[in-house]
Amino acid sequence: KTKIKNKHQTSQPFIRCNFLNSVFEQDSRLGRSHNNLSRTKSDKHFQSQQQGSKMMILQGILYSFLLLSLSGTQAFTPTNHVVNLRSQATNKNSKRSSETTSLFAGEKGTIQILMSDTGGGHRASANALRDAFNELYPGRIEVDIVDIFTDYGPFFPFNQFVPIYKILAEYPFLWEFTFYSGASPFGMWLNELVLEITCFEAFKQCMIRPSGSSNKRADMVVSVHPLTQDIPLKILNNVDSNGKSRTSGRTTPFATVVTDLGGAHPTWFNPGVDKCFVPSDALYKCARDRKVEPEQLVQYGLPIRRGFWAEPTKQQKQDNSPNKKNIFDDIFGNLLGSGDSSSTSSAAIKDAGAKSKLRENLGLMDGLPTVLIVGGGDGMGGIINQAQALGQKLNKKSDNADEACYQMVVVCGNNEKAQNTLSSNDWGNGVNVVVNGFVDNMDEWMRSSDVIVTKAGPGTIAEASICGLPCMLSSYLPGQEAGNVPFVEDAGFGTYCGNPEDIAETVSTWLSSPERLQSMKDAALEAARPTATIDIAKDLAAMLFEEKARQEDTNRAVEQVLVVS
Repeated sequence: KTKIKNKHQTSQPFIRCNFLNSVFEQDSRLGRSHNNLSRTKSDKHFQSQQQGSKMMILQGILYSFLLLSLSGTQAFTPTNHVVNLRSQATNKNSKRSSETTSLFAGEKGTIQILMSDTGGGHRASANALRDAFNELYPGRIEVDIVDIFTDYGPFFPFNQFVPIYKILAEYPFLWEFTFYSGASPFGMWLNELVLEITCFEAFKQCMIRPSGSSNKRADMVVSVHPLTQDIPLKILNNVDSNGKSRTSGRTTPFATVVTDLGGAHPTWFNPGVDKCFVPSDALYKCARDRKVEPEQLVQYGLPIRRGFWAEPTKQQKQDNSPNKKNIFDDIFGNLLGSGDSSSTSSAAIKDAGAKSKLRENLGLMDGLPTVLIVGGGDGMGGIINQAQALGQKLNKKSDNADEACYQMVVVCGNNEKAQNTLSSNDWGNGVNVVVNGFVDNMDEWMRSSDVIVTKAGPGTIAEASICGLPCMLSSYLPGQEAGNVPFVEDAGFGTYCGNPEDIAETVSTWLSSPERLQSMKDAALEAARPTATIDIAKDLAAMLFEEKARQEDTNRAVEQVLVVS
């Protein structure tokens, strides 16, 4: 596969010690576009931000070394982002769970998943893994999902990470300061020291609590957040060694499932884990830069919500060896056909029919080029300005037709102000507009659309690629989500633009070109990893059942010693 050259790449290191250089030497186009988008806010809101920022600057300085990566999303893509490492990571290092799980078919186990609700992606990934366990091994794996900072943080700021995250996300300069200071070697050392001093005992209570219906702690621990590697590993060392050490002695399996995409904060990658699941070539390289060994790395993709567990691409089906089949393979094979021209044509017809049926069920008009605008669960990212600019552009492009020529769906999440404002807007006859608040069937809205306008969140990008949706990335968190922009652009299924008028111009051009849309759709499907959740769950289950077998052998040996004595 020929990759498009990443125009955002530089020859600079993965993480700079001097965070100010990192901030000011980022791609100037991205920075200018983000500033242009910020200036579209009303004067009243801007003044309120200025007043609030004075307090937050002081707070950010005091606690920046503690709040390293509150959202756990993306940093910068490493220099050789396009190195093709996926096949060697998956084929060399991943062991399928089929033999292990069949050998211990009667075993039951518990898994504790550590996360923090700093952004919706961490809990969504944890829930996706839990759903996959329930699907693959019903009644055999109990999952304990815990927001360890909110529930067990001993005091401020640790037990207030979620509200602090929401505040910092509104102030990009504070976000940059926090992120890059925490990503420096000194910041990482200081963070580990402070967390161990202040949170070790509190977090230990979390990790030794009874898990599921058992009266003992979890058999295995999985992290889906960048700040839940170092301290949990030290706690397991301490517990498994009966308090003798915090640096060695761990026997409890521990795995990291990275929920980022185009780049990552270095705290994600700890050489002490048993397995580290990464979704992309970029993060494979980031993990290797952090001394995580190839045998520890497994590359499948991002764990995503059940509604997006779709059929894999033809290339993915060819890559799968016989011992990698799961319960979805037969279904996927029937959906995709054999891959020849007749089956491809049949699949296209079925796809068009499925989209028409979905649009009917959702109350949308069929046959119209449709764009979906989303702002995440909190409706962030300037969704009002984007929707108004795009709606006006599409109506004008329709030449004031009596009937709609285009269709726009806006999902505002929990942003009631945006929903009320857009619902009362006069859009004209040329565009059919549907405005929603929070929805729990995003997979259906995506599959009903032709283009998506979204902030550069990793989960949304992964889900959009599975649906074959070209992506217009409208905003990103500095440092955190910047790596997702080249990920999408290099794959050829989208671009970034922070100005609402430019977004409207580009998207309207896409919608007017069926050939361009089809090309971008094909590129999105090529980048998709729809079986990643199931693949990750199978490997984690293998680790769990292997641990249960080890425990059984240990107990049997102890019993034999007691009998002899």
